[in-house]
Amino acid sequence: MADLNKIVEELSGLTVMEVAELVKSLETKWGVSAAAPVAAAAAGGAAAAAPVEEKTEFDVILTEAGANKIGVIKEVRGVVPGLGLAEAKKLVESAPQTLKEGVKKEEAEEIKKKMEAAGAKVTIK
Repeated sequence: MADLNKIVEELSGLTVMEVAELVKSLETKWGVSAAAPVAAAAAGGAAAAAPVEEKTEFDVILTEAGANKIGVIKEVRGVVPGLGLAEAKKLVESAPQTLKEGVKKEEAEEIKKKMEAAGAKVTIK
């Protein structure tokens, strides 16, 4: 059996034109075509290289009220429009609860910062 490392070294020294000629020679000798697998590999590679769409909408979830429940209730009332004191208290006491859905990353980070400053634990999904 041929020394594979030696073959690899020899192939590494070839120019692109020489490699193309080698591929054609091997296709002819073995009666195969490298075009279909190469195209499939290129298509798979292109799909894998396609940029992953960045998430633009986030949900802000109150996971725990913390020790300063009154401060958290006040912040919840500021974050969630239209909540009365009783509704905000109920929301905080029934954590984990979603505070806001479908908000931009900047707004979600700002809400998280305010809620954590009040003593709550918040996650962004």
